[in-house]
Amino acid sequence: MQTISLLAQKGGTGKTTLALSLAVAAVQAGRTVAVIDLDPQASAGNWADRRALKEAPAVVSAHVPRLQSVIDTARQNGVDLLLIDTPGKSEQAALAAAKAADLVLIPCRPQIYDIETLAATKEIIELAGGRPAFVILNAVPPQGRRHEEAKAAIEEMGLAVCPAAFVQRAAFGDAPNAGQSAAEFEPDGKAAQEISLVYKFVSDLLKKPTRERVHGKARPAGRVA
Repeated sequence: MQTISLLAQKGGTGKTTLALSLAVAAVQAGRTVAVIDLDPQASAGNWADRRALKEAPAVVSAHVPRLQSVIDTARQNGVDLLLIDTPGKSEQAALAAAKAADLVLIPCRPQIYDIETLAATKEIIELAGGRPAFVILNAVPPQGRRHEEAKAAIEEMGLAVCPAAFVQRAAFGDAPNAGQSAAEFEPDGKAAQEISLVYKFVSDLLKKPTRERVHGKARPAGRVA
């Protein structure tokens, strides 16, 4: 079983959107997927409740002390891809999720309020043992160079940035109303294409040995030279 944890020490960065988008993409690719929702707001769990008869991916709400037990249950039930969605401003949940991860994804909007919190998230990842980590830019303006400027600033902080991003699109906001991902809501839309690109990037990373998951070279996990 491979485990991806979604971390950000700020609310509203898009952790749940990214987690559920990747979870649905993985199900569509034939994987057995589960999502652990550590956020007390239970946004992922509420999304699953609205999903009606669509059972996959499974979403389980949990508290941090129960995280390892839920992970073990997922493994015993044949889950081969597990995503852990964490709340903002919870170092305990972020640290526990990072320790359990094979890969950490950090959604971040291209604005200073999000970027300036990345240092705290990076510190948590390092405390967890330096797991491989990538920032995924989210809610990128459809025009302008802000995402390029944000990418440069983030890389200056020593964090790697996924080359694919989620642009600010209505489908990302509308799809959860029906318990769907944007790719299900508008299968031929641009949001679906962006999800596909991010999912492919993440899938390719997970196929590599741990020490080769940053830029395809053997570097300490979670760090960029």
